[in-house]
Amino acid sequence: MTTVPLVPLDVDRCSGEQPSSLTIINARLPYPDENLSSKLWRIKCHNGRVRKVSLQTVHTSDIPGEQFVDADGSLLLPSLCHSHIHLDKCFILDRCKVITGHFNEALEVTRHAKTAFPLDLDDLYSRGARLIRESVQYGVTSMRAHVEVDKIVGFSCLDVAQALQRKFEKVCDVQIAVFAQEPLFDAPGDTQPGRNFTLLHEALKRDGINVIGSAPYVEATLEQAKMNIALIMDAAYGSGAHVDFHLDYNLDPSLEPLIYEVISQVKQVGVEGWIDTNGQTYRRITIGHATRLQLFDQEEWQRLAEAIKDLPITFVGLPQSDLYMQGRGDYEKPLGAPRSTLRVPYLLNKYGIEVAMSINNIQNAFTPQGSLDPLTLCSLGVALFQTAAPSDIEALIRSVTLTSKLALGVGESDGKRLFPVSGDAADFVILHGAHSTQSAVLHPSFDRTVIRAGVVVSRKRSSTWLLDD
Repeated sequence: MTTVPLVPLDVDRCSGEQPSSLTIINARLPYPDENLSSKLWRIKCHNGRVRKVSLQTVHTSDIPGEQFVDADGSLLLPSLCHSHIHLDKCFILDRCKVITGHFNEALEVTRHAKTAFPLDLDDLYSRGARLIRESVQYGVTSMRAHVEVDKIVGFSCLDVAQALQRKFEKVCDVQIAVFAQEPLFDAPGDTQPGRNFTLLHEALKRDGINVIGSAPYVEATLEQAKMNIALIMDAAYGSGAHVDFHLDYNLDPSLEPLIYEVISQVKQVGVEGWIDTNGQTYRRITIGHATRLQLFDQEEWQRLAEAIKDLPITFVGLPQSDLYMQGRGDYEKPLGAPRSTLRVPYLLNKYGIEVAMSINNIQNAFTPQGSLDPLTLCSLGVALFQTAAPSDIEALIRSVTLTSKLALGVGESDGKRLFPVSGDAADFVILHGAHSTQSAVLHPSFDRTVIRAGVVVSRKRSSTWLLDD
């Protein structure tokens, strides 16, 4: 056997011919059966898929020249996924003057920062490359990258995103979503969309672009917010694209939840428009934030669960942003702001609604804190959702792996099984030093090996020292 060498992430190195076979040995797998999860396993990968999973034995025969990775008793998980992240407005906190931290201020200072994006494409590229590179080193092999298209930036963010997509295609599937953060309507009384929508619709026609999204809540009126949804749904339906809405981003009980407008629009065009002839979902509708739904009572949740059960809709909670932004009106109350993000384990256990979680932003006015490691959301979730039960730990892991991939429309047929079987995509992260799903969530490993399509694309190792008395 030949051990895969320890090397830093080198995208150019990854772009050449890669071995068609890789074997992972001495790995622990996240089986729900404790008897199986305590054993060591061997995973044979060939041509980007899992060929065979078998118990590791001491006298396993080696094949000369075979590439292998020794997990050394550590846990192997499906690779991580950013189901919602902004590629263009990352790492700009140093150019945003944050005073109150309120949402409207974040919109304004980010809008001001955006004016410089078209003037420095190298900066756009280097910030986006940093986001992708660091994400891969944490174990991310797929992401939905929102890039803004509007009168302020034109196609500059999209041009750079497509260049980054090509650059990193061997190590990460960067799925670009052309996104309108700005209103589609120029003035409150308008019934026809303005230049922002024209640019967005034109961007959707580019090769390789199959996701369109918007933030209906930025429109001046409720009527325009609903027309925003209709315009995006119609554009997606006509081009065969996925839809991604930033929706219901508030905690105001007086505001109408717009999720039902999305459901109505799906049913108006016909559910069959989103499902292929074999009955499999091939286009998805993703709803990011949805903090307004946190105000639902049990009857409202049951109604929503029933309404979406046959629809290709996935909710994505964005806890780092949701908690930072929402509930500021409760600042002086005894308990302060509420826990204003979708309750991942509870919604699954109570209503059967599987929710993804994602990072959203990194170092900007919307989310100044946090890292690009999706597993940190799971650690936060243990305290936020007040559970470390084994089944809930697994739900948290799924939220940043399988459920997030489902939101992108790239998930496998079985979206609940964390352990690999023959035929699965060979996309994994090995968490060195972690021996269980519990340790993976409660104390995520720094040291990681990342595998995409059966090829090692990144390794991260710590180096420590301690002054000896």
